[in-house]
This record gives sequence, C-alpha cells and structure tokens, in this order.
Amino acid sequence: MRTGYSVETVRAAERALMDELPEGALMQRAAAGLAAACADLLGKVYGARVALLVGSGDNGGDALYAGARLARRGAGVTAVLLAPERAHGGGLAALRAAGGRAVPAGAGEPVLRRADLVVDGIVGIGGRGGLRPEAEALVEAAEGALVVAVDLPSGVDADTGEVRGAAVRADATVTFGAYKPGLFIDPAREHAGALRLVDIGLGPFLDGPPAVEALHHSDVAEMLPFPEPESDKYRRGVVGIVAGSARYPGAAVLAVAGALQGGAGAVRYAGPAADAVIARFPETLVTAGPPSKAGRVQAWVVGPGLGDEAEARRALEDVLAQDVPVLVDADGLRLLDTAAVRARTAATVLTPHAGEAAALLGLSREKVEAGRLSAVRALADRFGVTALLKGSTTLIADGKDTPVRVNPTGTPWLATAGSGDVLSGLTGSLLAAGLPGREAASVGAYLHGLAARTLGAAPITSMDVAAELRGVWRDVARG
Repeated sequence: MRTGYSVETVRAAERALMDELPEGALMQRAAAGLAAACADLLGKVYGARVALLVGSGDNGGDALYAGARLARRGAGVTAVLLAPERAHGGGLAALRAAGGRAVPAGAGEPVLRRADLVVDGIVGIGGRGGLRPEAEALVEAAEGALVVAVDLPSGVDADTGEVRGAAVRADATVTFGAYKPGLFIDPAREHAGALRLVDIGLGPFLDGPPAVEALHHSDVAEMLPFPEPESDKYRRGVVGIVAGSARYPGAAVLAVAGALQGGAGAVRYAGPAADAVIARFPETLVTAGPPSKAGRVQAWVVGPGLGDEAEARRALEDVLAQDVPVLVDADGLRLLDTAAVRARTAATVLTPHAGEAAALLGLSREKVEAGRLSAVRALADRFGVTALLKGSTTLIADGKDTPVRVNPTGTPWLATAGSGDVLSGLTGSLLAAGLPGREAASVGAYLHGLAARTLGAAPITSMDVAAELRGVWRDVARG
C-alpha cells in the first residue's frame, strides 16, 4: 500500500530525523536519490545537458547537490537561479566545484531550450498558489526537455492536489521520505508524471496515520470475499437492485451485470425493467412490488436510471428505511434527504461523479473537480456515509479518522455511458458479502478500473467492463 502524508507530518519527521544526523546529511541523501533518478532517465549522463531551475528553498539545494553529482559524471550542468542572493550556498559551491555553472533567471531561457533534462527545484512542499510570471516563462522555455520535479511539481498543492495557476508538468517526480497526498490526486497527479520515492529514513518519525492511501493488488486480494464450503447464496450475499425505468431500462441491466460478476450469491431486482433484466440474466430474482417486498437481501443498490418521478422517490425511501447496507447512485442522489441518510444505522455508500457531488454540496462542478480531496471529505462528513467520488482519480472517504483512499486503477476509457451503473452493482455485491462500506467501495473501484485497463487502449462499453470483472477478480485473487 502506498501512503501519502501531510506537509505538516513530513516537516515534523524531517526535524526529528535531522536532530539525529550530521548537518546536511538529510539533503545529501535526497540529492543522491534525485541524481540517480535523473541518470536513469537520461540513460547516458556523460555529455548530457542538464539545467537546474533553482528557487530559494531546500528544494533548490537538493537540485544543486544533485547537479553537482551529475556534473562529476560528465554532464554539462547549468543552474538557473530565480533568486541568486538566496540560493543554497553549500549546494551552489558544490555545483561550481564539480564543474557546473550558474546563471541568473534573465539568462536562463537559452540554457533551458538546449537542455536534455530540466530539474524543477523552484518551490518545495510548502508552496502555495501557481508559479510567478518569471518562473512560468522559464518553465515554458524548457518545453521539449525531460522534466524531473524535486519532491513535487512547482505550483501544485502538496496536501490537496489542487493547482491554482501555472504549474510545472513533469515527466517524473522524485519525492523524498514519503509520498505527498497531492501526488496521487488530480489535477496535480497529471502534473507529476511517473513517481519515484527516495527513502531518506523518515519512516520511524512519521507520526500518526497517513492522509491518503492507495491500495496494491495484494491489499485488494486480502479483502476479496470468498465462499466457504458451507456457503449458500445467502452466506455469499444477496444484493437487491432498484434501478432502471421505462426511459432507462439499460441502467438496470448494467447494475445487475456488475452485481452478478462481482460475486453476489443472488441478485433481486425490483423495478420497471424486469423484462429487460430477465432477458439478459435469467438467474435474477425479480419482483413488481416495492423493494421491501422483494425478499431477503443483505444490501441494496438504488438509483441508476431510476428517474425522478414519485414512484422513484418512494422506492428510495423504502430502501433507506431497511436496516441493511445501501449504496445510492445517480438519480437516487438527486432525491436524497440528508436527515434520512444521517439517521440510518446500517452502512450507506454514496457514489457521485463531480456534477452530482457539486449538487449535493451546493458547489460548482469546477470547484469540486479542482478540490477533489476536500469535496469527498465534505460529502462523507455532511451525510455521515462512505463517499466514493468518481472521476479521473476516484476517492473514497468515510468521515472518520481514516486515510482517504485513492484508486490507482482508473482510466479515461471508463468515461462511457453506464460505467457507473456497473460499479454500483459490483460494489453492492461486495456490501452484501459483508465488506464494510470503505472496503467495498475501495475494492469495487479497484476491480472496475482494472477491468477497463485489461481491455486495453481501445473504445469499450460498460457491458465489456462488466464481462471482464470475473477475469480480473481471478487475477487479483491469484496475486
């Protein structure tokens, strides 16, 4: 599992570690890791042209010491100093002693245009807001070179992943001691490129839980529910689906597909699309009555394609009144009553995309997309639920003192009609199997994204993704 720690936690750990090390040792560890990563990207260091964008903080010092190491291996290294009078003295001296040179920002553009590799050491993890105009112009001059960010791309927020102006777009980010939350979360994630973590010894000094975490295959494999020898369909989990309408019968079919491929022991369907569901999945148990009359279930999924008529509202109220886990998606989100959700004692999972989250929070869609981490936390807190915010980086929060989960398997190919319906059914089947809301949402998002990735870089349909779920489940279980 990859974990991301807040700037405050990282800073405290650095101070504690520096108290136990000789002066400058921590920066030398960081510089050694940064230089190694740059060498790997260059392939051949000797004769390469390397430009360092150097600000006034410790990130600039890391870049200068790393540049000195590359210069000693035969690279031509030039530091472009954005604040010459405040550049790290020791790092600048080391670079010059190794044969490197330094120029002021005003002379930097020709250097950057000729560079094979540019190291972004403009601002560190404490930076806020976008790049200043002078720095932005220098970054634009580096277009065409490989760009390596020191700790995180300058101009992005380390804690939130927000980008509030011009920012560096790196091919790779070399981060020290611990991942920072923003490196996992869009829009900052798109600026970070490939991530490389350099161990500088912070681990024992990182106090408290991480702010975010991203699951690995092995983490998901441990959470997968497996039937035991004495299992029957109820022990495996029966999930109820309330979805679809005369206008959107396909939403019901897709939600049922996700539930069946997600390992449910049985699926009960209550709604107006029974004929379409049975035609595709004859094993589904259907009812024409209200959800509470459908029979025994361990969890409900309600909302995909439901519409906003009075009958849809009654169905949602019926489901929320039952003392089993409930997942609410799509149209169900528009009909939610906050008090009714907060009054529930069983688990509730909400799965909005950015537009739906914006409506629930009373914000603009643009604000939700720009601040995804704060939005998912706000959803979980306001409704007292597990919130799964779909999008370029899917996030899961439960409003407790637990890290926000970041799904690492997402792909733009999932931006297709009905994709969320499949995810809802899949996650509902995991709730019915007994997984808590946070785990069901995390595993569901992981498998859903992995299924789309397995299909490759080609147009896909949501039913393609549903059909692939069985295979990726097997692959994850096998490790």
